[in-house]
Amino acid sequence: MAAALQVLPRLARAPLHPLLWRGSVARLASSMALAEQARQLFESAVGAVLPGPMLHRALSLDPGGRQLKVRDRNFQLRQNLYLVGFGKAVLGMAAAAEELLGQHLVQGVISVPKGIRAAMERAGKQEMLLKPHSRVQVFEGAEDNLPDRDALRAALAIQQLAEGLTADDLLLVLISGGGSALLPAPIPPVTLEEKQTLTRLLAARGATIQELNTIRKALSQLKGGGLAQAAYPAQVVSLILSDVVGDPVEVIASGPTVASSHNVQDCLHILNRYGLRAALPRSVKTVLSRADSDPHGPHTCGHVLNVIIGSNVLALAEAQRQAEALGYQAVVLSAAMQGDVKSMAQFYGLLAHVARTRLTPSMAGASVEEDAQLHELAAELQIPDLQLEEALETMAQGRGPVCLLAGGEPIVQLQGSGRGGRNQELALRVGAELRRWPLGPIDVLFLSGGTDGQDGPTEAAGAWVTPELASQAAAEGLDIATFLAHNDSHTFFCRLQGGAHLLHTGMTGTNVMDTHLLFLRPR
Repeated sequence: MAAALQVLPRLARAPLHPLLWRGSVARLASSMALAEQARQLFESAVGAVLPGPMLHRALSLDPGGRQLKVRDRNFQLRQNLYLVGFGKAVLGMAAAAEELLGQHLVQGVISVPKGIRAAMERAGKQEMLLKPHSRVQVFEGAEDNLPDRDALRAALAIQQLAEGLTADDLLLVLISGGGSALLPAPIPPVTLEEKQTLTRLLAARGATIQELNTIRKALSQLKGGGLAQAAYPAQVVSLILSDVVGDPVEVIASGPTVASSHNVQDCLHILNRYGLRAALPRSVKTVLSRADSDPHGPHTCGHVLNVIIGSNVLALAEAQRQAEALGYQAVVLSAAMQGDVKSMAQFYGLLAHVARTRLTPSMAGASVEEDAQLHELAAELQIPDLQLEEALETMAQGRGPVCLLAGGEPIVQLQGSGRGGRNQELALRVGAELRRWPLGPIDVLFLSGGTDGQDGPTEAAGAWVTPELASQAAAEGLDIATFLAHNDSHTFFCRLQGGAHLLHTGMTGTNVMDTHLLFLRPR
């Protein structure tokens, strides 16, 4: 209640009747309590996919220390083990790997986000840090998740290590989300700036992660199986923390240890779709013109073992268990939410309305048209294995509060130059949608957060909203539509109630896409 009372002065812009005032206090206190539970569930989801425990589940040494076991495969160790890695979770993965492997590890090179070691130190996360005198060389780069000169130096060091291996060696590759930006190695004469400009233009026009990675692989020395080819004939074991819907190994970090299945025509089709083919730099045209269907050599990577060690599914499963422990009927809608952020926000807003009619039978039910609209939105988003009917059935049973969980990544088409990220934009759009529907005597809260702790080029992981968002914004002179038109969600949430709706975790040291939580609690 104390936290709620601290926020109230910022909400008060006009005198209220005593009964209305008490009602406002009660609703605000309820929202703050829900927000705290949402934060707890988000933190439990992140905790379930921290790199150390996952890596230890995937790797083990035999008692004699002569064999490395990866799932059901054994690899001989004889001072022949090398390590490379790239991604937002790789610092912690490397620390866990070196602790396990000890003197068996000869040398390592990893590329991690700028500032992550200092962030882990400030947060007291010693388990995420390499020990003094580590055999692993660390490069920091890709500030704001964009390839840069520091990341390029790291990529070249990784390439040099891989190319020096022999048939007697074993290369352990650690891969996580963010790895693509941390492993930039353009095929000459393409420059880093040209490749970065092209991918930025594609992203701004709404290209999917799959389309972006198709272009990246075609222009890279290391992506699309290039790293595996560089390490040949050494054996390669890749341990992968997935940040992509469906966990396709060829897409995660642009598949550096997976042979590319795309050809030049695929690239040209993507460039035509987004109106960029005519504006290509000459260097890009040169590389594409001389590439064949598999620019990285072998059609198979028979010397490679790729293993997914963690994903959004594990994070959601843990959050679901925690929600049930708090007394909620918890249903995982899907770990593969994807599609346009506007459509996704409409889906969550309408879902909250339809859910209200199931949880409070005394209220007027959702119309047949609204039910049909909800299912049409779900079909438009093409969400694999969506458990919508199970969720609606759970609410129809009316056995207490409900928590719906989902994971994935919406697509944001950039139209403005504001600051934000997909999670804050989704939360803001859901908040705008919630005001469209009468929700009655039910508390609703929606949270969207990036499991890496950094939503876009901001210091927030995401944000949470309630149906009162629109009135709260109006009371502070904030126009939601204007902020959305400029993709300026972070600025909006910073100004709203002094940033009270922002989700701050700091860099978490992991990355398995985003987590969405929708709470529905009858009063």
